Amino acid sequence: MKFLVLTDLHQKTENIPWINSLVDEYSPDALLYLGDITDLGTCEQAKEILSQIKGRKIVLPGNCDPTGTPAEISSVAEDLHGKSTEIGGVYIAGLGGGNISPFNSPFELTEEEIDGKLRPISKKGMLLMTHAPAYDTLDHIPSGVPVGSKAIRTIIDEFKPILALSGHIHEDYGIKDLGGTICVNPGPAMDRRAAVITITDDQVAVKLIGPEGA
Repeated sequence: MKFLVLTDLHQKTENIPWINSLVDEYSPDALLYLGDITDLGTCEQAKEILSQIKGRKIVLPGNCDPTGTPAEISSVAEDLHGKSTEIGGVYIAGLGGGNISPFNSPFELTEEEIDGKLRPISKKGMLLMTHAPAYDTLDHIPSGVPVGSKAIRTIIDEFKPILALSGHIHEDYGIKDLGGTICVNPGPAMDRRAAVITITDDQVAVKLIGPEGA
């Protein structure tokens, strides 16, 4: 299975043609979008942005998206907030929104809420999609402080996903092996960053895409 992974477009609609060019180039089985479609925008704006992106789209809301986003986008994309799906034998569980921050952004969840929504849909060896990263895993802000979710880290430690995808922290993009789970933050799509991930016989291959020269 091949997935195009994007996150954190933050309403930079001029990058939509670039996204569609990636869909054309890589022909993914699905585009996995990890949240922050808008930049404190509306549900209608989120829907309009997603409607312009080609192909099959499995989407989470981010902390900068309104809480009504999952219901609003369901006519143009597959909402995976607090839900699961299966593609080509790959079980995918998803949770959007951010963990609690000092910024009081529109879509934040307590650690108890994160665990309560993720645990019932989690399975051993799943592909885990979250907007927020796991604690101390691709979650460091420029000062070096980790700001990820301890509940998500616990889920990864217990269920050992084959792959854990997150966004949210723009600066700490990349790949990290966490006890056999490949963790990926593709970097913000607003900066023309993405990832192409291929899963073959429980083996994960990751290609990070960034702006030319970056």
